[in-house]
Amino acid sequence: MDLGIKDKVALVLGAGGGLGGAIARSLAAEGAKVAVADIESKYADVTTAAINAAGGTAKSFAWDLADVSAIDKKVAEIEAELGPIDILVNNTGGPPPTLVHGQPTETWNSYFQSMVLPVIALTDRVLPGMKERGWGRIITSTSSGVIAPIANLGLSNSLRSTLVGWSKTLAREVGPFGITSNIVLPGRIATGRITALDEAKAQRENRPVADVTAESTASIPVQRYGNPDEYGQTVTFLAGAGASYITGSVVRIDGGLIPSV
Repeated sequence: MDLGIKDKVALVLGAGGGLGGAIARSLAAEGAKVAVADIESKYADVTTAAINAAGGTAKSFAWDLADVSAIDKKVAEIEAELGPIDILVNNTGGPPPTLVHGQPTETWNSYFQSMVLPVIALTDRVLPGMKERGWGRIITSTSSGVIAPIANLGLSNSLRSTLVGWSKTLAREVGPFGITSNIVLPGRIATGRITALDEAKAQRENRPVADVTAESTASIPVQRYGNPDEYGQTVTFLAGAGASYITGSVVRIDGGLIPSV
């Protein structure tokens, strides 16, 4: 199936590994030219090397998303190297496990500045070009906690929910220009982030990590954690021409984990 994104330029945030790396590799496999952005250049370089070794086209960009003032400069660098951005995949790191109450104002502000504001500001930066070309994809990865809040992930549940409302509103505003805006939700995908969360839960409850993982797996209808490549392939479909009538949606990639309809 030709997804119609050959030679489109995709910017993937947090693409040095995990979900972002899988998304970047999948987009490149379909012929997109991928800007691989990560706060750590050494991790971005690993993803970029894998893409280029497989015959794709990718460039690495070290990028601290919390520095909103750097957005114009970074986008200009990408445009100079690869061309105007057609596909933007917003994928940011998550905050540490916390209760939702009793957090200092400074903590809320810090994670808003690093997880929410950069996504909005970067999207605003690339939208004029997408409008001019009459085509674009904005895909934002959040968390299953925006539908079914996850215990002890108070900051994540709350801040990521902000992006769901933003994305849905944006979809209506940019739809007439051939641009889609969608949210993707990972369930229990086998990444370093999930491993860290399992380990933190095991420590809190004073029991083996293997028991926590087994319990978590048992709650998933397909009885396993997801593969990052499965996540990446779903995002790539949403970036394709065949998904032009999917917008304002929240797409679950969770093996049936989220209990609500």
